[in-house]
Amino acid sequence: MAPATDAVAQEYRFNSVVIDGNERIGDASILRRAGIRRGQVVSGGQLNDAYQNLQNSGLFETVAIEPQGGTLVIRVTELPTLNRVRFEGNRRIKDDRLEQLVQSTERRVFNPAQAEADAALIAEAYANEGRIAARVNPKIIRRDQNRVDLVFEIFEGDNVEIERLSFVGNRVYSDRRLRRVLGTKQAGLFRRLVRRDTFVEDRVAIDRQLLSDFYVSRGYVDFRTQAVNAELTQERDGYFVQFNIVEGQQFKFGAVTVESDMPGVESEAYQKIVKVRPGVVYSPTLVERDISRLERQGVRDGIDFMRVEPVISRNDRDLTLDVTYRITRGPRVFVERIDIEGNTSTLDRVIRRQFDSVEGDPFNPREIRESAERIRALDYFETAEVNAREGSSGEQVVVDVDVVEKPTGALNFGGSFSNNDGIGVAVSFSETNFLGRGQQLTLQISTAEEATRYGINFVEPALLGRDLALGLNLDYAETNSTFSSFDTERFIFRPSLTFPVSENGRLALRYTAEAIEMVERDPSENGAVVQNDIDVGRQTSSSIGYQYTYDTRLTGLDPTRGVLFQFSQDFAGLGGDSEYIKTVAKVVGERKIFNEDVTLRATLEGGALSWQSGTNRVVDRFILGPQIMRGFEPGGIGPRDVGGTTDDPLGGNLYAVARFEAEFPLGLPEEYGISGGLFYDVGNLWDLSDVNLAGGTIVGESGSFRHVIGISVFWDTPVGPLQFNVSKALKSETFDKEQSFEITLRTTF
Repeated sequence: MAPATDAVAQEYRFNSVVIDGNERIGDASILRRAGIRRGQVVSGGQLNDAYQNLQNSGLFETVAIEPQGGTLVIRVTELPTLNRVRFEGNRRIKDDRLEQLVQSTERRVFNPAQAEADAALIAEAYANEGRIAARVNPKIIRRDQNRVDLVFEIFEGDNVEIERLSFVGNRVYSDRRLRRVLGTKQAGLFRRLVRRDTFVEDRVAIDRQLLSDFYVSRGYVDFRTQAVNAELTQERDGYFVQFNIVEGQQFKFGAVTVESDMPGVESEAYQKIVKVRPGVVYSPTLVERDISRLERQGVRDGIDFMRVEPVISRNDRDLTLDVTYRITRGPRVFVERIDIEGNTSTLDRVIRRQFDSVEGDPFNPREIRESAERIRALDYFETAEVNAREGSSGEQVVVDVDVVEKPTGALNFGGSFSNNDGIGVAVSFSETNFLGRGQQLTLQISTAEEATRYGINFVEPALLGRDLALGLNLDYAETNSTFSSFDTERFIFRPSLTFPVSENGRLALRYTAEAIEMVERDPSENGAVVQNDIDVGRQTSSSIGYQYTYDTRLTGLDPTRGVLFQFSQDFAGLGGDSEYIKTVAKVVGERKIFNEDVTLRATLEGGALSWQSGTNRVVDRFILGPQIMRGFEPGGIGPRDVGGTTDDPLGGNLYAVARFEAEFPLGLPEEYGISGGLFYDVGNLWDLSDVNLAGGTIVGESGSFRHVIGISVFWDTPVGPLQFNVSKALKSETFDKEQSFEITLRTTF
């Protein structure tokens, strides 16, 4: 009990102190915490302070101080020792994650206040998972020797999902388009399999930034989110979330000029480097790219500490923004060193090569920010912070890199279905940061009813510390297709080197060693031409080649359109049985219209095979499948050997295909993930020059253009993308093999 307030005497002197009930804590420690010494004269108020000191120490369950004449009696009941911490009722959040949250530690003194705080932390973790009704009750189970078990009884409750995401104030872009921008998603058809349909307050700030980035990158520089309102439904099982936004007007670039304040730097020479032109929709990203180009040119010209600062002038009358790139001399500051912390597996050099600057180089804040973005883009780390601080002197800067690593390996089990290859199973292991060296390693095994494949792929993205990717690919495949009368066995070994040749262009140089054998199933099914090819047996080829790729779909001046161009050639004849030149070209143009709700895409693709020596077999020529020309079976168009019972496709040395398609919403709730498409394909496959046609009966050698129209349904299911194609051939040959319906599903789990 606490000291009585009605004391007979105002002062006490104790010649002795008796402490009772303590087992782990010594008498001297208790007296020290109480603040009382033997023989000391104390007042009633000081006795009360001593009581409060012991009660608030967090060591005792009960405390009583009783003066008994010249003796002070202190009785305590020690708090028990925490024997074990357990969790009950948790299914959504596993024990190991909860153990990282709680501060109550086994084999230490049990603290009831800390247990309550831990319960609040657990409840908050469930709220972040969308389970705001979760309850956590800490309970203790007493054991012998003054020990207790702490049990957190958890009632998880139901998921409180986002029933509706809506916007107020949007005139240019529809709610459907803006919902695709947000990281938060509406509750969909498969609610239990979706994790982003729960309301998390911390995610709102990220969503506001995503909306701002989306609008500003499209010229709406005055965009702002005024408020985000989240209301619970009456049943408290869902949220209605509404973003109140102001779009503003769209601005375009006006005059774009370069001015120089540095002696010896002519603005006219740097003006030619600027890519942005007047009339283009304004985007800060385009400004940043121009600045990077100018500063990189300054480095190449040997100009140290050159800085480019954009000066933006607003013209509200014509809704344009004039941009002046002002070249100035920055402060004379050098990079003293780059300190990297937190990387336990990833080697320092993997992070350092993301920096264009090294120790001793002039310090450029913009380059450091770009390096930080490159480090985050590696996707090796949960977080990556890059900051600069003053070094050993005012002219020195230390760049601190603090990272938290995350798992980068994945073991995937997947399945696929198509009416061409049948049902398939795939197993793959991928590691994007192999041995902490930033290398990529993929092992894959896939089996379908009519195809089996085993593959190993290795990529070193920075050979010799440069932007030079070394790739090694080893692939073995077997086919047992119902679309032909023979089986195939194919082995490929392909090393390659890939490097940039321009801002949007990359060049890949490769060597390919290939061995292909056509395996006979039933000679009575084969036509003469196919039988001639089978009789050749295994044939090898050794070739060198290249592929040039130019892609502006992500880095172009307009985020609503882009172009992909690919051109490749392979030259065989460096040993092996074959000598040929194979050329393939493809151009893809993409554009989003109707406020980016509809995507239009046009693809032109063609190839040519020029044979020199060896046997030009069906497996060496071009065969068009549904991924190139829809509406037909694999090998469904082109020359055919009709001398056998299967009418085998023979492929062709030349092909040309044009594909035109549109993807658009179907008006269904967007959270269902169902959209539609229309397509029109036209293509031809022809030419059997340099082919052994002896004794064969051939149709379609000269070729003709086939025309196909169709509709598509795309369903983004939780188990993988599902696609349906229904098509009709407007023009075809009588010997073609049409395929009016196609379904494809691919997934990993």
